[in-house]
Amino acid sequence: MQNEYLKSLALRDVIRVEMVCLGNICRSPMAAAVLHNKTLELSNPRFVVTSSGTSGWHDGEGAHHLSEKTWKVAGYTFEHTSRKFQLNFFDEADLILPMDLTNRANILNGARNDADKAKVFMLRSFDPTLSHINPTSPEAEQLQVPDPWGETIEAYQEVLEMIERATDGLVEALTS
Repeated sequence: MQNEYLKSLALRDVIRVEMVCLGNICRSPMAAAVLHNKTLELSNPRFVVTSSGTSGWHDGEGAHHLSEKTWKVAGYTFEHTSRKFQLNFFDEADLILPMDLTNRANILNGARNDADKAKVFMLRSFDPTLSHINPTSPEAEQLQVPDPWGETIEAYQEVLEMIERATDGLVEALTS
């Protein structure tokens, strides 16, 4: 899943990644926790990972307790405070990775130009088993990370597994 923009990122010293879901308490903080921890040992490029939500419903709150429990049990450490996605994040981030198609559409609707749009990729597009799927095709549903909010711990664990595969692919794409 190499395109020219991703190739240019691989040449940078620092890559700033923004994970985005709806409320910024379940999926995107878990994705940020995983990517942050997987890239801690890398010095070039260095990753700076943040997250936000398109709704802002939970601004200032911590992560959902089941999300945080899931990433901690898996061995990841990460501090999180929810915040709403802002248009200036297009200036602050090199990659903006929504968890689902609705959040992708909301982010792209706020894009000011083609350069902003070029930064937006579905997180699961980096999963090697899904990288062939076009996010505008009918198969794009497969690229979504389902929202585990209101579900059992098992749903959070399934989300973690999806995120781990995608972040492994992302790191591979940007460091090889």
